[in-house]
Amino acid sequence: MASPQEFPQFVKPSREKPGSLSDRQAHLWWACPDQFTDQDELDRYRALLTEDETQKIDGFRFATDRHLALISRVLVRTTLSRYGGVPAERWRFHRNDHGRPEIASPVSTLRFNLSHTRGLVTCLVSRERAVGVDVEPRDREGRWLELAGRFFSVREAEALHRIAESERPQRFLEYWTLKESYIKARGLGLAIPLRDFSFDLPTTTPDDVRIRIDGALNDQAARWQFGLYSLGKHHLVATAVERGGGTSTQIATHEAVGPLA
Repeated sequence: MASPQEFPQFVKPSREKPGSLSDRQAHLWWACPDQFTDQDELDRYRALLTEDETQKIDGFRFATDRHLALISRVLVRTTLSRYGGVPAERWRFHRNDHGRPEIASPVSTLRFNLSHTRGLVTCLVSRERAVGVDVEPRDREGRWLELAGRFFSVREAEALHRIAESERPQRFLEYWTLKESYIKARGLGLAIPLRDFSFDLPTTTPDDVRIRIDGALNDQAARWQFGLYSLGKHHLVATAVERGGGTSTQIATHEAVGPLA
């Protein structure tokens, strides 16, 4: 893994304007919700949302969750508008049969996926390529071997057993974020059994993440490109991007700083 201040080779710092997104690129936008505190600004963000969206946000019990949900929804809208050429308030969304948010209107070639956790929101966007992203806090706690035995493939669970106990939390999160990014990119959620695919993690080249897929899943490993890296000191991020015509995708990261809209 790269140090918190570096990105592995597959992440290419963009020298183009953020509004430029070719069919061989995917852009990862991220924001720290705690940086957005101006109430007038937050009111403008709420005005971009549909009534249904604001009702869902207001349904959260805790203010921190309401704030995280607001920044997440606004990041999606403003990110799409950077490339889609329409105002942020015009986007409409629906969920597929497995709960993945998708663009309902206007008609667009853009594809996106969202992930958020305490302290960080991420939105991965591409043109026509399926994408998935997952972010997890590094200080997440759990009974790693027990969880791996329940949810991971035999290959992954055995790999966790072989490494030092001190390394297991990091390795568990690497597997977990990659698995989440894949099932989100497929748009099938937990309808895909987590045991039916596994990852081989690199020991030297950071971008050399390989997936093994059970034949029952009706998919090909060569169809996907994966990334795994640190974003800041406290978060681990995994990306899954569909290869278009077998070509690799260049991924660039952009921090979204206020005001978003």
